[in-house]
Amino acid sequence: MIEDFLNALQNFRRNKMRTFLSLLGIIIGVASVIVIMSMGESSTKQIQDSFGSSGLDMVSVSGGFYRRRRAAVSIQFTDSFREQLFEQVENIRRIWYKNTLSATMAYGETSASASCSAVETGYMEAFGLTLETGRFFNVTDNVMGTQTIILGSTTASTFFPSGNAVGKHLSLVADKVTFSFEVIGVLKEQSSGMEDTASGCFVPRGFYAKKIAPNPEASLVMVQATDKEKTTSLVTALESYCESVSGTEGSVNVMSMQTMLDQISEITNTMSIMLSAIAAISLLVGGIGIMNIMIVTVTERKQEIGIRKALGASPAVIRQQFLIESASITVLGGIAGIGLGFLISMAVEYVRSQSYIISWQACVVSFFFSVFVGIFFGFSPASRAAKLDPVAALSGE
Repeated sequence: MIEDFLNALQNFRRNKMRTFLSLLGIIIGVASVIVIMSMGESSTKQIQDSFGSSGLDMVSVSGGFYRRRRAAVSIQFTDSFREQLFEQVENIRRIWYKNTLSATMAYGETSASASCSAVETGYMEAFGLTLETGRFFNVTDNVMGTQTIILGSTTASTFFPSGNAVGKHLSLVADKVTFSFEVIGVLKEQSSGMEDTASGCFVPRGFYAKKIAPNPEASLVMVQATDKEKTTSLVTALESYCESVSGTEGSVNVMSMQTMLDQISEITNTMSIMLSAIAAISLLVGGIGIMNIMIVTVTERKQEIGIRKALGASPAVIRQQFLIESASITVLGGIAGIGLGFLISMAVEYVRSQSYIISWQACVVSFFFSVFVGIFFGFSPASRAAKLDPVAALSGE
């Protein structure tokens, strides 16, 4: 077998241009599969990084569009709803209520419209948000409804370009009423999925309940799963419970970052596989080219085949010789294709200025598929060589 491989390399060396043209389809096919699969994995990783690793155990529940039926009941996010969730739905660790407050903030001569989130104690920590300076809301802030505020990094730099925002006071106008808020913290900008750590601002929900809307119904309910692995099942359980309460589908919108990431990964993987399958067609085209070249090779080497058969070579040995030669072409093409795929991937990484993931699975699969193509399309010419009559082969017929 090794001798057949070395003989194949010598034949390739004698016919360099023909060998290169035979390799071209295999090289392009393997490189295309690697680049496409690698781009798919890199895009998925980039999306996951943009969401961040925190908050993957959180599920949001908000009002949805439900069909108008007499039996349908509008779900209100009151304290009783929170209690019922704890009692009726499993795998819940904590539940937070959240409201949104549209206001105008001002400090000195600087003013800007803002959408503030009124959150309960522990909500921001549960999302994995971190502070650049200051502190988070405590129980007293929520119970007493203190006029304290936590700013996103961009918002803080807008009002306090020189820094040192903590301890300063800014005014917030909501419903034509002006409130004075003390800045107690500035968030560090980070990927946090559902929360804006750059331009957002947060106030205690106790303030919202005491000064803006007494006994408010929450506009958004955030449910934390007992474990990140149970987030998907918690989404299903919440949808089922709300459907049973309202008597109709679509009464609420239930969403989680984990579910979104799973769906995005599934879509990108499907697209990558589909595009890779299209790229793999070039491997089949290359295989047809190899078969044609091998048929020509068998015709050119009839006398060699006749001599080997006359010296006692069996049809199996002749078949093996040409199969190895056909497979050797695709092995070389596969190796060259992997190298080309790496080069293109590094070029894409340089142009996009982001981390790029090489799909080793694509490398292995495309390489072995190329070898299979060589064996499959080389079998017919090899069998044709094995069936040659030695007398006819020696006479050149």
